Amino acid sequence: MTPLSGPLARFGHVGAPALALWAEWASGSEALGRLVRIELEVFDAHPSAARAMGVALKTRPDVIFGPYGSGPALAACRTTERMVWNHGGAADRLRWSRFRNVVNLLAPASSYFSGALRAIRTTAPLFATVSLLHSATGFGQEVAAGAASEARRLGFAVEAMAFAPGHVEDAAQRLPSGDVLLVAGGFEDELAAARLLLARPWLAAAFVGAGADEVLAALGPTREGLIGPSQWMSRVAPQPLDGPVATWFVDAFRAAEERDPPYPAVAAVAAGVIWGRCVRDAGTLDDTALLATARRLQTVTLFGAFRLDPETGLQCGHEVLTVQWQQGARRVVWPLERAECELIAPRA
Repeated sequence: MTPLSGPLARFGHVGAPALALWAEWASGSEALGRLVRIELEVFDAHPSAARAMGVALKTRPDVIFGPYGSGPALAACRTTERMVWNHGGAADRLRWSRFRNVVNLLAPASSYFSGALRAIRTTAPLFATVSLLHSATGFGQEVAAGAASEARRLGFAVEAMAFAPGHVEDAAQRLPSGDVLLVAGGFEDELAAARLLLARPWLAAAFVGAGADEVLAALGPTREGLIGPSQWMSRVAPQPLDGPVATWFVDAFRAAEERDPPYPAVAAVAAGVIWGRCVRDAGTLDDTALLATARRLQTVTLFGAFRLDPETGLQCGHEVLTVQWQQGARRVVWPLERAECELIAPRA
């Protein structure tokens, strides 16, 4: 299930064909421990992921891949006791204390700005204050809570302000100035906030949307120097222990979709690879056995490392990359061992 209509459709329309490519690849290999033919059926998670789950369950699927977006992913997992292989929702709420039926592929939302703050502190140790603007949604609050905790751990003083979705302008105008600006919210709200806030002389500025190619494109040259989180970048993709290499998938996706694959597409493929590895190791399609196998699994796919926190079930192997817009392109600046260049701070 994934959004094929509505505001998240552009992400669903990359995840679905990516999973189709994985199904084609796995059908021609022994990825599940034996030669099989995988049939993929796609259900639109908009406007109701819960309703879509009900329709999907009637087909008696062997595996359920969850939708893009934290809200749809939460709704999907809440609706069923079947295992949901979650490659599209980064919500920290998708933990085993509330959802025993989820396997998480994405690094959690609370970690989104951790790399940015570490890179800033390493490059500019005299920066002292952080101004944090975030939506009052669950996702925005999770990003903000993780960012505030990491900022304080690194010695920053933090001023935080929340806004209701669609009402970012007033909060942006009231946000105190500081050395570092952090913004987390819906992409339209982030764009509106950027147009207001980037007129101020921040020494560093990070937006969740700055981690993607298209979200803040309307800013034009103003986007230069912005920092953001990215779940995956093809240029620094790891050598996998399981599944296809990144170059195969990039080439296959380009041929099918006439564009480069964004991270939601790669995360979808990784979900298929991890499920296949668990099937191969467990020797069964039983959800309970597959969850037990996933809990023990440590591996690397084209998407990155996979390891579940044994207590929470949140992804703790995969690390969010931190990118900065430099000369019109996203460049990885953190973690240092995967960085393509150094962080530029203060902003020009």
